[in-house]
Amino acid sequence: MKAYTDLHIHSALSPCAENDMTPNNIVSMAVIKGLDIIAITDHNSAENCTAAIKAAAGRILVVPGMELETKEEVHILCLFPSADSAMEMQKIVYSRLPPIKNRTDIFGQQLIMDENDSVLRHEERMLITAADLGIDEAFDIAERLGGALIPAHIDRSSYSILSNLGMIPEHLDFKYLEISANCSVNEFILKNTNMDRYTLIKSSDAHSLGNIMERESSVELEELSINCLIKSLRKK
Repeated sequence: MKAYTDLHIHSALSPCAENDMTPNNIVSMAVIKGLDIIAITDHNSAENCTAAIKAAAGRILVVPGMELETKEEVHILCLFPSADSAMEMQKIVYSRLPPIKNRTDIFGQQLIMDENDSVLRHEERMLITAADLGIDEAFDIAERLGGALIPAHIDRSSYSILSNLGMIPEHLDFKYLEISANCSVNEFILKNTNMDRYTLIKSSDAHSLGNIMERESSVELEELSINCLIKSLRKK
């Protein structure tokens, strides 16, 4: 079956996201736009994933994840089969973040919410920074936790694996690569002729409700389930 996806959405936990990116608002907008699967991928944190999963019950499939910033300053989408495995990754990432307090006056609030969109607390550590976690180690940890990794917005000139490393490391078995919602697939392939071994997928990287994807990007699945999606995103 063809499942329409947006696998890169930030909630109000990401300081650069709007405060109305609440679990219920995200889920409702994704349903309105006709999506089948979304992923909550806040910067270096999975704290709002459980709330979004609960808010989405019976409405849409929500994949728990995060947008990890590695020590190479590369953004990687980390998607997991369960909220528990995502939180295990979060524990590791939190232990590798620098002890810097978030400046809400500069970067914005970092809101942790429940499934009713009530604010439970504010995350005080600064999330939009690089963790002391290299790409290779992150790949190994996520694989051990049963997750799938997708290099994020590889068409961009900053915080992407191509811009920062100049290549996709062949020893890492990435199957999918993410390109930005407004990126032309044909133009990107013409400029990057060595991408034929990968599957390109578009996601929104939405920080506001209106930017969540329409029914544009899809994956073929045997069934509509997180486990089936994770299996399809992994190379082995």
